[in-house]
Amino acid sequence: MNLTISGHHVEVTPAIREYVQTKLERVRRHFDQVIDIAVILTVDKLREKEKRHKADINLHISGKDIHVESLAHDLYAAIDALIDKLDRQVIKHKDKIQDHHHEAIKHMPDPASA
Repeated sequence: MNLTISGHHVEVTPAIREYVQTKLERVRRHFDQVIDIAVILTVDKLREKEKRHKADINLHISGKDIHVESLAHDLYAAIDALIDKLDRQVIKHKDKIQDHHHEAIKHMPDPASA
């Protein structure tokens, strides 16, 4: 698995890098077939101070690419919201892959006998 963490108008410190890696463990716990992860952390110079930190992630897993972004007043809050959104999408994708709840043909009632 390749992990790329980059910053735009922000320096990615070892503390931020470690924080992102520990948060991504939650996603890897649910789905371990991750091929590539690209995280982009951005600080925009906006007049409104509430939503100036942005976190984007591109997750490449077998069969699908997932893109998530979040905005927050704090970089750590943006990362937390990002991981929450990503976790929900990964669980949804995993459920779609493993959905074997359909009724088998041999167990269905025969329409000719009804």
